[in-house]
Amino acid sequence: MTASQQVIAIFLVTYVVAVSSGPSIVTYIFGDSLTEVGNNNYLQLSLAKSNFPYYGIDYKGGMATGRFTNGRTIGDIISEKLGIPSPPPFLSLSLNDDAILKGVNYASGGAGILNDTGIYFISSFNLLCFSYSYCLITVTGNKSCGLFSGSNDYVNNYLQPFLADGQQYTHDEFIGLLISTLGEQLTRLHQLGARKMVFHGLGPLGCIPSQRVKSKRGQCLKQVNEWVIQFNSRVQKLLDALNRNLYGAKLAFADTYSAVWDLIHNPTAYGFKISNTSCCNVDTSVGGLCLPNSKLCKNRTEYVFWDAFHPSDAANVVLANKFFSILFPEPHPPSPTPLPHY
Repeated sequence: MTASQQVIAIFLVTYVVAVSSGPSIVTYIFGDSLTEVGNNNYLQLSLAKSNFPYYGIDYKGGMATGRFTNGRTIGDIISEKLGIPSPPPFLSLSLNDDAILKGVNYASGGAGILNDTGIYFISSFNLLCFSYSYCLITVTGNKSCGLFSGSNDYVNNYLQPFLADGQQYTHDEFIGLLISTLGEQLTRLHQLGARKMVFHGLGPLGCIPSQRVKSKRGQCLKQVNEWVIQFNSRVQKLLDALNRNLYGAKLAFADTYSAVWDLIHNPTAYGFKISNTSCCNVDTSVGGLCLPNSKLCKNRTEYVFWDAFHPSDAANVVLANKFFSILFPEPHPPSPTPLPHY
């Protein structure tokens, strides 16, 4: 691969790099549980795992793979839309494995911008992004690399009453910590050779089931959504500043808040019936994963959310289509429909 090859960087609540080399396309995915495909299965002590039923029930083979949904992730679907296989988890490969050149998924459930967030799940953002990003840049010789947004820094850190950050910092202080840390990480990636990055902001976290359950009437948490909007605004300003100060940097912000908001508040427009609770019926303020003893909904295609945190396969199709249209404006084949054996 050469520096003259076309490189496209994509951040969902995750990150995908698509490298076009002649007729072939290679994807590198960075993210959290929204796009993980099994990295945490190789982290023996990690608490953020989904390698048990009923995860993967609608994925090919019907078995859990480490994906935090009933079927495919957004990254899987975007790979399908690009006409390529979904890349394997990085930890399933050896560092000298040539398969790395054909695309890798680095996403790790529980990862966040702050190290504190990773420690909660015994997984580390810096470990799973910086070292892997360095591997990506040095092995492929590309100039595009990146980071993902900080949903876990809120949902599984600041908003958890038993963790220190929510007690130690006011929100203004916490968001300042997030932005300064993110700035350091983006600067480090620039030093490693990354140039083109598209950062997708947070969606309305106050409307996911794990947050709604904290409301007496099951409504969206207005305060949380206001914090998310504030975070997105600060990230935009950060990227503008980095573009001014870092040589050759082309950092862009993609606001996906409204797209996710519309899916949640107008589910019938997309073929769904329920968007305020999860198919697994595990909406709790602590926990919220779809355990083997969970009572599943009868029709999984009617639910936007699979568990208390993650979209269903059918919802991921909708979100992938929306994100794809932003990132790749040229005409492409339509996304595959959700798997039929529901």
